[in-house]
Amino acid sequence: MSDCSSNSRPIDVDNILERLRGLSSAEDFFHTLGILYDGRVLNVARLHILKRMGQYLAEEDFEGLPDRVIAARARSTLERAYSDFESASPLSQRVFKVLKEHDPEKPAEKRGAFVSFEAALKPFAEQ
Repeated sequence: MSDCSSNSRPIDVDNILERLRGLSSAEDFFHTLGILYDGRVLNVARLHILKRMGQYLAEEDFEGLPDRVIAARARSTLERAYSDFESASPLSQRVFKVLKEHDPEKPAEKRGAFVSFEAALKPFAEQ
């Protein structure tokens, strides 16, 4: 367990975006970008952290930048995404569409007319 920004490790910056595309686990991202993390935070919010990192990366323009700048920005986006979930739950952050659509603070949307099971079977009972 550690603060990810103050205890980061040096990383290999060469072709970092291409290498990140090939990673498969949250731990791989943290290791590749040289960021230490609390396993308890990662176990609860790993997909949410990576999704948020992707959202932050999508806001960046890496065109023509040197590898060291790209790596620093990628590291920064992961640190920022991780920080979002250190003290907030995935439910409160609502990164994924399903969580955005299901807000317990908002009343459920009315969807069409309700037909009871009994009413649906009534035509068969009359035959």
